[in-house]
Amino acid sequence: MNVSEILLPHIKKSIELVFNTAVEKIEFQQTRKDFEGDITMVIFPLLKVIKGNPVEIGTKIGQYLVENTQEVVRFNVVSGFLNLVISDAYYLNFFNQIKDNETFGFVSASPNEKAVMVEYSSPNTNKPLHLGHVRNNLLGYAVAEIIKASGKKVYKTQIINDRGIHICKSMLAWQKFGNGQTPETSGLKGDKLVGNFYVAFDKQYKSEINALISEGKTEDEAKKLAPFIQEAQQMLLDWEAGKPEVIELWKKMNQWVYDGFAQTYKNLGVDFDSYYYESNTYLLGKEVVKFGLEKGIFEKDPDGSVWIDLTSDGLDRKIVLRSDGTAVYMTQDIGTAIQRVKDFPDVGGMVYTVGNEQDYHFKVLFLILKKLGFEWAENLFHLSYGMVELPSGKMKSREGTVVDADDLMEEMTKTAGDIASELGKLDGYSDEEKAKLFKTIGLGALKYYILKVDPKKQILFNPEESVDFAGNTGPFIQYTYARIQSILRKADFDYQNVSLNESELHNKEKELIKQIELYPEVIQNAAQNHSPALVANYTYDLVKEYNSFYQSVSILGEDNLDKKIFRVQLSKKVADTIKSGFALLGIEVPERM
Repeated sequence: MNVSEILLPHIKKSIELVFNTAVEKIEFQQTRKDFEGDITMVIFPLLKVIKGNPVEIGTKIGQYLVENTQEVVRFNVVSGFLNLVISDAYYLNFFNQIKDNETFGFVSASPNEKAVMVEYSSPNTNKPLHLGHVRNNLLGYAVAEIIKASGKKVYKTQIINDRGIHICKSMLAWQKFGNGQTPETSGLKGDKLVGNFYVAFDKQYKSEINALISEGKTEDEAKKLAPFIQEAQQMLLDWEAGKPEVIELWKKMNQWVYDGFAQTYKNLGVDFDSYYYESNTYLLGKEVVKFGLEKGIFEKDPDGSVWIDLTSDGLDRKIVLRSDGTAVYMTQDIGTAIQRVKDFPDVGGMVYTVGNEQDYHFKVLFLILKKLGFEWAENLFHLSYGMVELPSGKMKSREGTVVDADDLMEEMTKTAGDIASELGKLDGYSDEEKAKLFKTIGLGALKYYILKVDPKKQILFNPEESVDFAGNTGPFIQYTYARIQSILRKADFDYQNVSLNESELHNKEKELIKQIELYPEVIQNAAQNHSPALVANYTYDLVKEYNSFYQSVSILGEDNLDKKIFRVQLSKKVADTIKSGFALLGIEVPERM
């Protein structure tokens, strides 16, 4: 139980006794640095039920708390804010309770709690994963881990877009220009090899368009008449008809891509519990359309197409079945969502990690599922995120100008190595240890740089800035963790089984414990807001607080053994919390740097 939870019933009682009224909600916040206090109660909301001067109201509540609680030792009132000073004994008792708790901040899932399914990645099988996919994967994975830590069962999933004209473009280009190349014969990862043929298709297609335009065709005519696109369209029809040789080629090239993706996911440190494939799900939902028509939720137009009218909900009319009976993406997404709950009956909600260009699509999808009467549809969330751009501008996969995820991770590892070497932090490391450390620092820099930003915001990614060993960066936090590990290695006395009691805390010790105390609340808030940025920036604030503590007090040089033991224990708990918070973000921490 944290200090706000302890104080809450006392404050409510004081209001009942002093003001003869009752309140349900009390608002707390951290005390501003320029005022004395450890926690602040906001008086202004009380003015709705208690008439009077906010300073006088705050003073009376503060006096009651000092006289009737062990925790509050003094107070001050500034305008409508009651700043409460909490006893050192409370913080010492709190610290002694949590210092050896390895899962501090985490809540175990209740057996009866509904699970949450988090979808992320969901790539196309015609190209490798790129920088945009990196943000998607890091967000989805971190949100899944945070929701799990908040006390819910979580399933991680993705839907792989393995069918359509874009897949046929790569297949056709391989047939024309591939000369039988495979990942083994080319020395390329399968997803890179297939991606090269997607680019090759675009190059040939543009050449044919330009030739037709020079013959007098309009651009629109040329795009339709170009032989290469017509061949790709025919291949798609052959795939849908189940033509054996087309299906065989499709399976072979998709497997190359899956193998490549698996390697990238492993390097990135993300995983999945289940996979869905568009080739298996694109017909799902057609039965639901029949059900919706019978219930009057959908309506059929004279041409046979089926729609849903959402104008009364502030949206528009949306097609769910074409006049020829074929499904649209919306139909497929409706069917896939329903199928997932059939596959995992304990799922009570879903999180879709998809870029903000799909905001409207998910508004419509969620509303349709609600109108179809599914209870779990009330618990659907679109984890919408902004684009990731580089100083050079936007990426285009057709033109081969994307930032490849594998290349990016390799570049981050190299950058981390270059900077670490310049700083001279590698004495006594073997080449193998250096390689592992550089990867830990490089990937930590990449992940933290992306995850510290609110998902909704666009990111301008600067690789060198992300690997800075100072400021709000992953390496800065990792370095503080490694520094604490060095202190623990040098502590040549038993600090594990001792508890400090009845001692006055240094202000920096108290501030550090206060920051640690916030961790469980941060996890809950991050889960509710689907925002790993809250965990990332909390960890940075904790590190800043620790470095201030480190500069202000002696740890191993302290003469008083009790204080020395306590400061080592406090350092260890900070390191444990850094490691825990970074694990939620999928970031490793090095024991030495």
